[in-house]
Amino acid sequence: MDTKAFKRSLNSSENYHRKGFGHEAEVAGQMQSEYESGLIQQIRDSQFTLRRGDVTIRLAEAFGFCWGVERAVAMAYETRQHFPEERIWITNEIIHNPSVNQRLREMEVRFIPVIAGKKDFSEVKSGDVVILPAFGASVQEMQLLNDRGCTIVDTTCPWVAKVWNTVEKHKKISYTSIIHGKYRHEETIATSSFAGTYLIVLNMQEAEYVADYILNGGDRDAFMTRFRHACSEGFDPDRDLERIGIANQTTMLKGETEQIGKLFEHTMMRKYGPDQLNQHFLSFNTICDATQERQDAMFKLVDEPLDLMIVIGGYNSSNTTHLQEIAIERNIPSYHIDSASRIGPGNRIEHKPLNRDLEVTENWLPEGPVVIGITSGASTPDKIVEDVVEKIFQVKATAC
Repeated sequence: MDTKAFKRSLNSSENYHRKGFGHEAEVAGQMQSEYESGLIQQIRDSQFTLRRGDVTIRLAEAFGFCWGVERAVAMAYETRQHFPEERIWITNEIIHNPSVNQRLREMEVRFIPVIAGKKDFSEVKSGDVVILPAFGASVQEMQLLNDRGCTIVDTTCPWVAKVWNTVEKHKKISYTSIIHGKYRHEETIATSSFAGTYLIVLNMQEAEYVADYILNGGDRDAFMTRFRHACSEGFDPDRDLERIGIANQTTMLKGETEQIGKLFEHTMMRKYGPDQLNQHFLSFNTICDATQERQDAMFKLVDEPLDLMIVIGGYNSSNTTHLQEIAIERNIPSYHIDSASRIGPGNRIEHKPLNRDLEVTENWLPEGPVVIGITSGASTPDKIVEDVVEKIFQVKATAC
């Protein structure tokens, strides 16, 4: 598919919208009342620290809603106001936050059902309005909706769209896109749909495996078995790794993306020589500023003396998970929760350890003075952070 031609035709369509509908003031007030927090602003204004009794809360200096997420949610709210009677669908969660998605359900925004692991668009009819979430949607989904005569409201974060432009540049000059990301994640699915030939690597370990194959060859069948779900159709490692470009899922760890880029740059330099590097390797900066700011703030926070860490965000939120990884690397006891309802009753917490299912920890808050670090993923409203802070104070006052 000629994705550039399709995008041009889509952008010229009267049924495709990338901006709001003129209800910004109303929506801003609504979102302020539902998602903002006076307490959290007070903590920001007090050098990100709050003390009550034996509890000291230290907030990261950057956390919570990023600009792209706030924009996507605002556009979804505007869509309902602008189309009060039409059926409105969304192709996926607008962002990875359960309370925000539940709020859209209350506004009668329908979520495309998933049956046997695949989205079922059979109920979407001509004239329906369909929202594309902040992570974007695949080219195939957009074409299906366009062909069906739907009104499309595209809330894709501009940082994600920047990555799409990057892989399209790779495709134009027949480079394979090496995408640092999770192959099942909605954003990476969308990004790969804009690419030509691509290979998705999850982490440095997988990148090193690919780099070794580039330099030394290896067992092709073993390679294809390992990446069978993470490459383009017809991918051949013996043919498609001669010219590569780097891209990423915007919510991955900044440092790891940079390391992977450097690894492949050095690999291609060793393979083809410095004078031929530009004929075999391309790299563009596609790291999201907001993701970088939140990770940098987390690194700064864990340098302070903390007794434990609370990371707040949806359990399927990639950027939230990476914040938790930072605490774990510093050996700080950390608890990933999606809302204040996970705390209590009593001195207990239901949380999600990294790469494991939910579990309950009793007596997680120690007796005596305690310093608690708190951060939240880019899809978490301040109001939810406030609820967690207040719940901690409540538990500490009654159970410890």
